[in-house]
Amino acid sequence: MSMPQILVVEDEPKLVRLISEVLSSTGYSVITARSGEQALEIFPKERPDLILLDIVLAKEIDGYEVAKQIRQYSDVPIIMLTAKVRESDLLHGFNVGADDYLTKPFSSKELLVRVKAVIKRTRNEVKDMSVVEINCGQLKVDLARRRVFFEEREIKLTKTEFDLLHVLAINKNKVLTHQMFLTEVWGEEYQYDIDYLRAYIRYLRRKIELDPANPIFIKTSQGVGYYLDCPEKT
Repeated sequence: MSMPQILVVEDEPKLVRLISEVLSSTGYSVITARSGEQALEIFPKERPDLILLDIVLAKEIDGYEVAKQIRQYSDVPIIMLTAKVRESDLLHGFNVGADDYLTKPFSSKELLVRVKAVIKRTRNEVKDMSVVEINCGQLKVDLARRRVFFEEREIKLTKTEFDLLHVLAINKNKVLTHQMFLTEVWGEEYQYDIDYLRAYIRYLRRKIELDPANPIFIKTSQGVGYYLDCPEKT
């Protein structure tokens, strides 16, 4: 299997050189864009396998807008590069389709671990299709077509949000630990990033729950993990 091609969208020349050297030395093919505008021009021509996307870019189009526009026609994995660590920034990134975050400054090792993990789970996303649809009261999860419906109204989820709901759905009414979720959805490298999981659960609840503060589907098992609460007979 050929090594993936990665598009690096970053306007700091030194950081671009560092990222490019680290990735190239590991065998990845690297292309770069110095602005959001350039990234949007390059992407449809090159069709890279992954995007490393800085949030704050010098020109008019920032990383959030780049991700939003690309998500209109592609599910390419996107890792946001950011100096911001506020939850509001994480949720904004999740909303426009980010798959992961890498906080500046980061080490070469951390960069490679995150890139490898995201590419691995993208390539291994085909799961057991012996069950193609799961019903949970008014919530329907179509595993085969990767679509979600509440009372026949489709709910738009990002790739990672769907992967998270997929794990909940195929294990409905079973409590899964934080580590199990993180390992299954993001990979073993993330098994202790509990705050990361909590942020994603919070945002997923905003999309599928009528009252996210009092969820009826995604329940918390305090100190242990989460589960999808479904009627036994649906």
